[in-house]
Amino acid sequence: MKKGPIREWFDSLLFAVIAATLIRWATFEAFTIPTPSMENNLLVGDFLFVNKLNYGPRTPKTPLQVPLTHQKIWGTDIQSYLDWIQLPTFRLPGFSEIERNDVVVFNYPNELDKPLDLKTYYVKRCVGLPNDTIEIDNGEVKINGEVLNPPKGLQNRYFVETDVNINDRVFKKYNIWEYTKVTNGYYINTQQKNADDLSRESFIDEVTVYRMDKSISTGRIFPDKDYPWNTDFYGPLAIPYKNLEITINAENLKRYGSTILNYEGINNVRIEEENLLIDNEIVEKYIFKQDYYFMMGDNRHNSEDSRFWGFVPFNHILGEASFIWFSYNYQEDNLLKAIRWERFLKVII
Repeated sequence: MKKGPIREWFDSLLFAVIAATLIRWATFEAFTIPTPSMENNLLVGDFLFVNKLNYGPRTPKTPLQVPLTHQKIWGTDIQSYLDWIQLPTFRLPGFSEIERNDVVVFNYPNELDKPLDLKTYYVKRCVGLPNDTIEIDNGEVKINGEVLNPPKGLQNRYFVETDVNINDRVFKKYNIWEYTKVTNGYYINTQQKNADDLSRESFIDEVTVYRMDKSISTGRIFPDKDYPWNTDFYGPLAIPYKNLEITINAENLKRYGSTILNYEGINNVRIEEENLLIDNEIVEKYIFKQDYYFMMGDNRHNSEDSRFWGFVPFNHILGEASFIWFSYNYQEDNLLKAIRWERFLKVII
């Protein structure tokens, strides 16, 4: 029987949705940069593709969801999924392993109220691999005792000492978009070159890199607020890996207890005082079930990352940020100037 035009249109639409869903699941998925945590390498308003082939695509955990959505139905606050059915997740073989300095897109681990595959997407740089020991000493990241070469475009916070009110156009001239006025100057987030260029202005007294005092704890730090660590002085902290066996004691529970509780997929597990209980039995040793990673933003003083909320489990990894296909500066009023033409098809490194 010959199909009518409505049936043909419906079949074509259904095929397109299925094909797009499969492509999005197995190969590439579009992603937008919403925060400045990765500046100056990734900017707010960058639109990029996430390559899922490198690390291997994950099978869906939450099948009851509107196709081509994530958390919400487009343009609304209506939840786009039902969590009545939760499937076990598997990862298909990929072309490569996660490497240090990869820019990785993943599900935000600490969003414990949502299914794994529907947690908010984050993008950060992988600085710590499984079995690494990470430390931050006066802002320098050290891996296994050696200083990690900073990525090109790294941003830090600087203090600009001046008694002059600086016009917005001056900051824009030096490609500085994050700045805060204080009593005797400004705090800015930018690259070192921009800070050095600004310091040569006649109305600037001095520009110095900002560092938190080693004796000051932020009070909100991973793995525990009692550690005297902050964003510039952190660790050392060993990153767990699959098949790592640890002895259960007070110190290890403080460092790894939340990771075991929240991400290891154990149904009946709890911590009581200095004991780890699984199926109501006290365990003296624990063997990790998967690899973990330590992620940080390139905008080191304006990034919510592993320093605050902890390790990223391997099953939360979505893929590698591949390239920028469009970029728009929302702070620019002129439409043509707002489009960052130079960032089109830029490969992310």
